[in-house]
Amino acid sequence: MKRLFFVTNVDWFFISHRLPLALNAIRQGYDVYLLSRDTGKKQFLQEKGIHFIDIPFDRSGSNPVHELKCILLLYRNYRKYRPNIIHHITLKAALLGAVAAKLSKQHNVVNAISGLGYNFINGRNGGLQKLIKVLIRITFKSKYFSFILQNPDDVNMIREFDLVPLSHIFLIKGSGVNLNEFVCSKAPDRVPLKILFPARILLDKGVMEFIGAAKLLQGKFMGKVKFILAGDCDKENLAVLGEEKLKALLVTDYIEWIGYQSKMFFIYTDSDIVVLPSYREGLPKSLIEACAVGRPIVTTDVPGCRECVKSEYNGYLVPPRDIEALADAIELLINNDVKRKEFGVNSRLLAEKEFSIDKVVQQTFDIYHSLYR
Repeated sequence: MKRLFFVTNVDWFFISHRLPLALNAIRQGYDVYLLSRDTGKKQFLQEKGIHFIDIPFDRSGSNPVHELKCILLLYRNYRKYRPNIIHHITLKAALLGAVAAKLSKQHNVVNAISGLGYNFINGRNGGLQKLIKVLIRITFKSKYFSFILQNPDDVNMIREFDLVPLSHIFLIKGSGVNLNEFVCSKAPDRVPLKILFPARILLDKGVMEFIGAAKLLQGKFMGKVKFILAGDCDKENLAVLGEEKLKALLVTDYIEWIGYQSKMFFIYTDSDIVVLPSYREGLPKSLIEACAVGRPIVTTDVPGCRECVKSEYNGYLVPPRDIEALADAIELLINNDVKRKEFGVNSRLLAEKEFSIDKVVQQTFDIYHSLYR
């Protein structure tokens, strides 16, 4: 029986973004392990047949002693179990895991980087970003490693680092969406229209631009439109907008925050337009889910987001940090029922072509099988 290790920062991210890979591996006869921080999902994962090893990753911390502890724990488990394949997920887990893999002489390593994170947002060129680039060049340099990236910009960046053979760099567009669960749905025929921001309440997700655009449109559309924020205040993320600050920006019956939602399908189906003014992404799961449900999208012309929207086909692309352009694009869709329906149909077609979970799983296992026979 082949042993497959998944390694990622936190268990809930694995469940939301990579669980189908693990379940498919189990069906194929793999012995599957998850090495991650336990936030209370351990029993759920074990009931799915996944072995769980708690690694106390700190997602936003930079304490070198703590990071060394995590590397040591990974090293011990890599040496103990000798997995046939190690699949690192997210940049931090991949950096720490790659060190442990080299020390333990593990060769079959896939580094799946779903986005380069807080320190690679445009405008942040400080010492920590430079340090991370140095670590990338040193840690990931290996002919035995492979990379899965989610957008062409990240693919080009990894290629420029000259870390691995070019044949070991793969593009897979996102984590996929189950098209049988996220079925295409007609938008409700009612007033007010609902404009949805489906993301954590982070500055880098464009939350201030979303609220700013809403307030620019308030005089025209108060009572006709509602702006809904669906996401939690991720306190571990350095870019978080605090809950108190968020609440101070809300407007009764116009800009509302509904917090984290575990069943996002129903939130999408109760919306008319989906908006994500993010500064940079790997490839946002929220937008591929919005595509699957058949919603028009307004997002930014940045890595990751622009892979989900073809401008004038299933939505509009606007410059990042441009509140006026964002408001103008939203207003175009508010005022044009025909465009909303047309873009929604096209979003579903794009999801069927590009973002099916079945396609993502197949592409990932093709990599496993081609590299590690």
